[in-house]
Amino acid sequence: MSSVLTDLFPHPIVQAPMAGGVSVPQLAAAVSDAGGLGFLAAGYKTADGMYQEIKQLRGLTSRPFGVNLFLPQPETADPAAVDVYAHQLAGEASWYETELGDPESGRDDGYDAKLAVLLDNPVPVVSFHFGVPAREVIDSLHRVGTLTFVTATTAEEARAVERAGADVVIAQGVEAGGHQGTHRDLPETDGGGIGLLSLVAQVRESVGIPIVAAGGIMRGAQIAAVLAAGAGAAQLGTAFVAAHESGAHALHKQALTNPLFVRTELTRAFSGRPARALVNRFVREHGPYAPAAYPEVHHLTAPLRKAAAKAGDAQGLALWAGQGHRMARELPAGQLVEVLVAELASARTALSAGGAR
Repeated sequence: MSSVLTDLFPHPIVQAPMAGGVSVPQLAAAVSDAGGLGFLAAGYKTADGMYQEIKQLRGLTSRPFGVNLFLPQPETADPAAVDVYAHQLAGEASWYETELGDPESGRDDGYDAKLAVLLDNPVPVVSFHFGVPAREVIDSLHRVGTLTFVTATTAEEARAVERAGADVVIAQGVEAGGHQGTHRDLPETDGGGIGLLSLVAQVRESVGIPIVAAGGIMRGAQIAAVLAAGAGAAQLGTAFVAAHESGAHALHKQALTNPLFVRTELTRAFSGRPARALVNRFVREHGPYAPAAYPEVHHLTAPLRKAAAKAGDAQGLALWAGQGHRMARELPAGQLVEVLVAELASARTALSAGGAR
């Protein structure tokens, strides 16, 4: 690993920040204590809610950790398309006996307020999703001693991350669960995306900053593969959804290995932005018609998802998952890190032995 990374955590394992309640302080603390880098997800929280989780996490571990922010999105949604989708979802609202959310509930996710908290109360790492922060934002975080990670899904995006002065680029392959961190949401690119190993190789040839590889990684041998391709560490999300400390709903954890859910796909059904989820009824029925409208669709469907969780109906939940979801292991997060480290060591030994012949 690059010294930028090894100074933070000894093992090349980053726990992905998963918004929506999965990345709770207990999970981040367990990963950091085991020698990885735990992350909190500030997305969909208030600035004070984020601050309270940071305080709780600091009470659980003295190890470095990160906090992830969503960048504000431009107003590109067609209001008429959002209205049409709302009419389509009326049956869901009736079924779950709830109201649809207000699509105009806010666009910036409290970005400025959260930045202010993180500048007043610095954390070791801040990462960004859905774009590149302004150079002055990165510089201000550097001045308070915070390292910056930024997601990229192409080599071009990675170059933009480096130009902005970020310390690390997170190369996110199309296999990743949850939202793709594309810098611009272009509907014409739906169904595209670059596989992780190809992406890491392209990014390695495009930038000089360290790379963290993300997308479908579930085993230590896969970590070895991305390290060999040029990454300095691997970021795992779905692998930690099933961990004991994860805040994921029990239905979500169970669905990862439930044979009822046989595949994932990128869908706009729940948020209006491409995100990889297990294919359930909601994805099948609404995914083909969901508009490119983030965060409007996210706000619109939030009460439906909450009601589905309350009803114990996995067919109405956003079951975010990467392509390796069937390989999920229900273990304490610290033990999972230990297992991954052992698998990584075995893979490296096997590679060395093969090279010696």
